[in-house]
Amino acid sequence: MAMFRTGVLMAAITALYLAVGFLIGGAAGMLIAFLIAAGMNLFACWNSDRLALRAHNAVEVDDRSAPELVRIVHDLARRAGMPPPRVYVIEAAQPNAFATGRNPENAAVAATTGLLSVLTPEEVAGVMAHELAHIRNRDTLLMTVTATFAGAISTLATFALFFRGRQNGVGLIGTIALMILAPIAAALVQIAISRTREYEADRVGAEICGEPLWLASALRKIAALTGRVDMNSAERNPGSAHMFIVNPLHAQAIDRLFATHPATEARVAALEAMAAPAARRGPWA
Repeated sequence: MAMFRTGVLMAAITALYLAVGFLIGGAAGMLIAFLIAAGMNLFACWNSDRLALRAHNAVEVDDRSAPELVRIVHDLARRAGMPPPRVYVIEAAQPNAFATGRNPENAAVAATTGLLSVLTPEEVAGVMAHELAHIRNRDTLLMTVTATFAGAISTLATFALFFRGRQNGVGLIGTIALMILAPIAAALVQIAISRTREYEADRVGAEICGEPLWLASALRKIAALTGRVDMNSAERNPGSAHMFIVNPLHAQAIDRLFATHPATEARVAALEAMAAPAARRGPWA
């Protein structure tokens, strides 16, 4: 169902791009905007791991510097049937984590020191399994494709007054409306895809670690603390907020419409429902 919803949303943002592009700039303007956005986002995708890790001052660790974390990640990767990603630690009091990389062969996971200090090993496993699920599902690539279309729509909006929609009879008022509404619509579809992928990563991550309640418990703790503890690197780089397992920014109530993450309560409820009918399994390690 999650893949179906993602497919519908991808079709929606593609259709939105085609409609806006044709109305504003015709076929030529549509192609120019797409090529600009695609070039920018392909560069970002190819370098996404280095850019994200550098932005948050992440330090790579191994089985000598962080033996328990590395063991957890490698054991989970074996369970998931995927190559082990590089493991990083971020010096930050806020508990949080993210995954990055264009494919499973070029991937990394990062956890903050705050997360490692407040979660149990089982809860850390739940979080790392969620991040491995993002890698296995190639969500970074999917969000790059989505960002390409959203960026192209925004680029077209900046061209709107130049093209003025004359080729297709949109007119000045219609062009101004498209300038305002099209990027908002694209952002909402992009956010909806991001939220859908979070639910799917929760589900797959729970399957990887073998116990949905480990992740549910971790999400409760992380959500309770992120609202009270700043993460300075995230505040300096708000564009990376969607990568984290829980939004690291201190968003105001008015921003909730544009939140990149589903409500934690809803995620926990879905995990608890997933765990309810299943027999309890033994430790994965």
